[in-house]
Amino acid sequence: MVRPAVRTVTYTRWLHLFIGAVAAPVVGLIYPGLDGSGGGNWLLPLVPLPLVAVAACVPGMRVAETMQAQLLLFPRPRTPHRRPDLGIAGSPSASWGDRWRVFIWLTVRLWLGFGVTVVTINGVVLMLGLLTPSLWPPFGSPLPLLGPWSWWYPLLAPVTGVTLIALTWGAGALMAGLAPRLLGPSPAERFAELEERTERLQERTRLARELHDTIGHALTIAVVQAGAARAAGTPEFTDRALAAIEDTGREALSELDRVLRLLREDANPTEQRLTLAHAGRLVESARGAGADVTAETDGDVDALPGPVSHEGYRMLQESLTNALRHAGPVPVTVRIEVRDGRLELEVRNKLPAESRDFRDGGSGLRGLRERAVLLGGVAEYGPHEGEWRVRVTLPLR
Repeated sequence: MVRPAVRTVTYTRWLHLFIGAVAAPVVGLIYPGLDGSGGGNWLLPLVPLPLVAVAACVPGMRVAETMQAQLLLFPRPRTPHRRPDLGIAGSPSASWGDRWRVFIWLTVRLWLGFGVTVVTINGVVLMLGLLTPSLWPPFGSPLPLLGPWSWWYPLLAPVTGVTLIALTWGAGALMAGLAPRLLGPSPAERFAELEERTERLQERTRLARELHDTIGHALTIAVVQAGAARAAGTPEFTDRALAAIEDTGREALSELDRVLRLLREDANPTEQRLTLAHAGRLVESARGAGADVTAETDGDVDALPGPVSHEGYRMLQESLTNALRHAGPVPVTVRIEVRDGRLELEVRNKLPAESRDFRDGGSGLRGLRERAVLLGGVAEYGPHEGEWRVRVTLPLR
């Protein structure tokens, strides 16, 4: 019972209602006039409706009402990183349905605000009259229900105050509840926002995969090469290992720079994208790490569509990286085939004796399957005839 009286939101919502009701007395100065007779006071909430309708037709009115609602109806401390979703649109009205809802919002705010303001003013006057004998009764006439002022009338003042607080809190809560329904985005706007959010998430996921494949492959090659050089202990092999690490690192830095430029939105998304035409780099890099890679290509790889060829390159990169990471420098067989309107990619290597992550499939292999699904294809991985096999089939259309 006491909490609404000590909360700031109760009074900011009253202010919101009061501002919405200002149009009634302002217009009432012109018609029907504020002569104090009270005969035309009931017209005050009705006369401004044509002006309210005109204001609701202005697209920017929803933005103005949204700003006031966020400031006065929901005055919670909000930080840029933790701002709750109030369900209120911050864009101008885009359709007549939006304008109609804004008109209803303005009308409710006008009528409810006018009623709360009238009750509040009269309630405050009544409280002062109950507390102060010199002000009782107002305007020098006895109150019909209570008669002349008596000593026990101040006991009624808290009741009046609680009633005013309850009325203000209830009216403010009603406006806060109506705000998402009348100022919120329409179904078409919600759908467009959902599509935009989905596209952003897909783009972020794609860039995350790019970084995972590029950096993961480079680090795997560097680790394997460094370990092999230390085990060999010969200057010749060490020089070859360092050269392979240098080439892989340079390629990884180039890919990292491309992805970062995409994040800064100052580069063409399709420029300098690696495709299966560059698969020889991956094969030579794996061979430099000590793996015995046998590669076989059947079909015109250069004629593959850009997205299919690029994703195929990333899938081959992920497969070779996993083979080196989990099985070490073992014999690996790579087969790339383009035939009958589809691309088939298969990577086989000796199955490691113990590697739970390799058997279960880590995040890289799950990302490989997601890449294939997005292109309408299928990716399979797992033990097959004593080997670990990754098999991908992608349609060219």
